Amino acid sequence: MSSENTLDDEDTFKILISTDIHLGYLEKDAIRGNDSYNTLNEILDCAKKNQVDFILLGGDLFHENKPSRRCLHSCITMLRKYCMGDSPVTFNILSDQTVNFNTTQFPWVNYQDENLNISIPVFSIHGNHDDPTGAEGLCALDLLSASGLVNHFGHSHSVERIEISPILLQKGSTKLALYGLGSIPDERLYRMFVNKQVTMLRPKEDRDNWFNLFAIHQNRSKHGPTNYIPEQFLDDFIDLVVWGHEHECLITPSRNEQQLFYVTQPGSSVATSLSPGEATKKHIGLLRVKGRKMNLQKIPLKTVRQFFIQDVVLADYEDLFTPDTPQVTKKVENLCYAKVSEMLEEAERERLGCPLTPEKPLIRLRVDYSGGFETFNTSRFSQKFVDRVANPKDIIHFLRKREQKEGIKDEFNVDYSKLVKPTAVEGLRVEDLVKQYFEAAEQKVQLSLLTEQGMGKAIQEFVDKDEKDAIEELITYQLEKTQRHLQSRGVTTEQDIDAEIQKFRDSKKNTTEEENDIREAINRARAHRMERGDPDLSDEPADVTMDSDEGSGTLPGPTRGRGRGGRGRGSRGRGRGSAASEAKPAGRGRSQRSAPAPQNRSILQAFQAPSQRSQIGGSSSFAADEVIIDDSDEDMPVTKATRPPPRLSSSSSSAFPKYSSQSQSQASRGVAFEDSDEEDNPFKGRSHR
Repeated sequence: MSSENTLDDEDTFKILISTDIHLGYLEKDAIRGNDSYNTLNEILDCAKKNQVDFILLGGDLFHENKPSRRCLHSCITMLRKYCMGDSPVTFNILSDQTVNFNTTQFPWVNYQDENLNISIPVFSIHGNHDDPTGAEGLCALDLLSASGLVNHFGHSHSVERIEISPILLQKGSTKLALYGLGSIPDERLYRMFVNKQVTMLRPKEDRDNWFNLFAIHQNRSKHGPTNYIPEQFLDDFIDLVVWGHEHECLITPSRNEQQLFYVTQPGSSVATSLSPGEATKKHIGLLRVKGRKMNLQKIPLKTVRQFFIQDVVLADYEDLFTPDTPQVTKKVENLCYAKVSEMLEEAERERLGCPLTPEKPLIRLRVDYSGGFETFNTSRFSQKFVDRVANPKDIIHFLRKREQKEGIKDEFNVDYSKLVKPTAVEGLRVEDLVKQYFEAAEQKVQLSLLTEQGMGKAIQEFVDKDEKDAIEELITYQLEKTQRHLQSRGVTTEQDIDAEIQKFRDSKKNTTEEENDIREAINRARAHRMERGDPDLSDEPADVTMDSDEGSGTLPGPTRGRGRGGRGRGSRGRGRGSAASEAKPAGRGRSQRSAPAPQNRSILQAFQAPSQRSQIGGSSSFAADEVIIDDSDEDMPVTKATRPPPRLSSSSSSAFPKYSSQSQSQASRGVAFEDSDEEDNPFKGRSHR
């Protein structure tokens, strides 16, 4: 084996890569409450022991959009413990930091702040769970950025055009261009890529000598026609993509044969849903970059709770029972008991010699009872394993395939099969439910003024981020806009009004205008909340969380929890300075701030008496390589030979030319497999042609 000094020299970047930590997930659970905190502590401890140059996080550091005080306190404590110290930082930043870190009043990297003593810088983009919200567009990462613990980058302020400017790093002779793009709704980003509204900037000087690393947090697997980002959309000059948001650990770099770059998907460090993708072993990556060559080492996480999942199709056990067998339900229950016991025994064997692994594993048995079988009492079944598993309430999940019945039509021709899935609805988003409802609903309850996307977004804001005025403001805004349109068209009769409204609504579907309308209405709702002086609810986190990360944020619990109704917050209200001297009793809490119900008016009545509500602020626009790969589990070098530089430059420049969705030039590249065991240089390998 080669020594540490041979692996890591003054020209080699050492980067710890992790994504989707979901700090604070199920923090109120008596068994699983500390899982995410223990794993973050292990990740930071691993970074310190390996003496990395910096840590790169690919989004979703926090599980909640508004983390609890315990969550923020634990995160700050661990970052201060592991990332502050006297160890020198041995790389420099060459790019314009006011462009790279544009979300803070301290636009420079934290280790260059004379008031801070940083030994391991942390660079992070935001995910869909901890994305910026509110009128100020702030997220939990901005709190850590303002305190000097995390460098938040990759935040795009414009929804019309995105320019991704890299952080240019240099260590010795190695130059690294770090690109980042925080989470953006997939449909919008997909459309922007198609319309060539996404630009990745490149340095003018020595562009072929830079190793290009890109961190992104989007759907990688296809969840719909435009609800994902194809790898082919990314520029072909990129060398490695760190893909966040997907929870399945596929950390071994995979080559995109069309764009000829590599993609690594570290996955989540905590299981947030009981799905097969979460059952793969969790890893983080130690990336070494020297010149244009890279080496990615998998590091297994030891504090992650074990998770085993198995599928059982009852129809496959005809030799044991059939639906007509006497006491068949009891025999099915015995079969499930045996399967769960087998998984528990396997977990016990794997846990031997790993004292950091939690004692109780997660167990999920998915039972397909199609073909006439009946379910049994899962609560009674779970009592048998209450002291042995971490999730006793949801060990068994019953599912059934639905047979398609031809020739059955009801009065309104509703295809109810679209609403009923053969599998669980884990990860289904609120806007997806709204869209599916209106797709299958009868004609008389279809939307006539709003679009399905607008209604879905408004409901999501109401549910996910507690914007109580979002739905009302969307209706009011669309009503005002429709009234102005009808006035400009000179339509007066009720029949013509209905036809013109339908035409006006259809013309906005899936357009930028529709997104602008939704954003304007949501901004209005936020502004009204701020005018009323509603307090920030992040002090008291939601009690109910969503068990999936397939494409949406979490669902907060009911807003009327403890201390929020009646006189629940009286004692706290008297301790808030000037707010305590207001005329309203401080002890009334949120009971007096419920949004008034909108009056029921017809379109014609609303047109004759238009609302005079003033508009509140809108959005503003901003603007031949040879690859050698060794596919071993513990050390996977993926190397790229350095291209001959086109010309020598006397100085580095941070000015960038614009590159649209695809590069103009591309050399032919080959693939070879490295079989040699050269120990002196992990980045060097023989090519086989």
